[in-house]
Amino acid sequence: MEFKKNNTVILRIEDMSQDGLGIGKAEGYALFVKDTVIGDLAKVKILKTKKNYGFARLEELLEASDKRTEPKCPLARPCGGCQLQMMKYEEQLRWKEQKVRSDLQRLGGFQEIPMEPIQGMENPFRYRNKAQFPIGYDREGKLVAGFYAGRTHTIIPADDCLLGSESNRRILERILDWMEQYGIAAYREDTGKGLVRHALIRSGFATGEIMVCLVINGKQFPRGKELTESLTQIPGMTSITFSSNTRRDNVILGDSYEVLWGQDYITDSIGEIRYQISPLSFYQVNPVQTRRLYRQALEYAGLTGKETVYDLYCGIGTISLFLAQRAGKVFGVEIVPQAVEDARANARLNGITNAEFFAGRAEEIVPRQYREQGIRADVVVVDPPRKGCGEELLETMTAMAPEKIVYVSCDPATLARDLKYLCARGYELKKVRAFDQFPQTVHVETVCLLSNRKPDTKVRVDVDLEDYYRIKDAEKNQN
Repeated sequence: MEFKKNNTVILRIEDMSQDGLGIGKAEGYALFVKDTVIGDLAKVKILKTKKNYGFARLEELLEASDKRTEPKCPLARPCGGCQLQMMKYEEQLRWKEQKVRSDLQRLGGFQEIPMEPIQGMENPFRYRNKAQFPIGYDREGKLVAGFYAGRTHTIIPADDCLLGSESNRRILERILDWMEQYGIAAYREDTGKGLVRHALIRSGFATGEIMVCLVINGKQFPRGKELTESLTQIPGMTSITFSSNTRRDNVILGDSYEVLWGQDYITDSIGEIRYQISPLSFYQVNPVQTRRLYRQALEYAGLTGKETVYDLYCGIGTISLFLAQRAGKVFGVEIVPQAVEDARANARLNGITNAEFFAGRAEEIVPRQYREQGIRADVVVVDPPRKGCGEELLETMTAMAPEKIVYVSCDPATLARDLKYLCARGYELKKVRAFDQFPQTVHVETVCLLSNRKPDTKVRVDVDLEDYYRIKDAEKNQN
């Protein structure tokens, strides 16, 4: 059989890719098919072919797998947000746990993986406290808000995402009504014209407070009074702001924001810790699972009240302040200055005095504090972005040789790479646990505990660390 674009074939889905595509084979030729799960028998239409594999679209489901369920959202297929909504939730959890295990084995070289059971959710819907809705036009020229279809910038109208807060629908309706009433144009990517680009909505699940931030293609915000009068009728509305972004790229928010009404932040809490969250703050989108995740990180750290802890990539201090409840001293390091200001404000908000925050690259802050102040961490907690840790930071961590490293990751592949590096330089992987932070999607959060194989060599390690930084300084001077 010849495999060409637009040909249709029938195949059984035997596996799933890392990004949630079903994989089936026809005469040995692999096809990746969106919206299918393992066990499906499907008629598919080929969209793109390579030498040894291709991509296809589900045309007809001939036999449904016992792992399949009917998606709750009618837009699950065209919308690019939920890649796994057609899969039963217990199967999603099994798949994600295996995804973490597979990456650690395949990319990290680990054979015996000390995995604990994945932590799922009782209700895997309505869990998101943040949503970013692009605003534009449909084919008839009508204003719409929704989400981008998979791998495109075509907006699928969706005023009520089942992963987000129910209040989002009322907010979007009022924004679109305001735009239509006063002739406020939506941004058009093809021309770079139009004003309103996105609506960012945050909800404090513990407090009921709501934030709306409109991203605009300009510096002036017309008819702001009329918009605030409409939005403030919604119970819980606390902050209305706008952020100017005139760049023609894929970055959503601008570099700053201005207040139209109310505060420039909302508050929320995770456990006993309260946080102030601005439009630009990074804050975990699933507060239920975040509380569990942070408690697990705290348990892995095994703090007794005497330890010095570094929290690297600390953001607005979410993990730092959890750790400070049981640590002697916590040093948070974050490259974004505004996030550091937020972290300091959050420490004051909670009356926490044993957490200190620094703005800059961890690769520079940590060595400087060791050399100038003799600060050495007993525990390092690291929660990097999807790309993982830079090698320079991993070098710094292993040179400092803390007794424990707690690694929180949102990408199993870069986690596996970094754990391989750390375990080749004196650490042992002791515990791994996946958390379903993002139900219905392919994403998964993981927390790991690493232990120094030689925790009794502190004096030797400190001497080595001085030598390490001396060599690094010499290398920089030569360059």
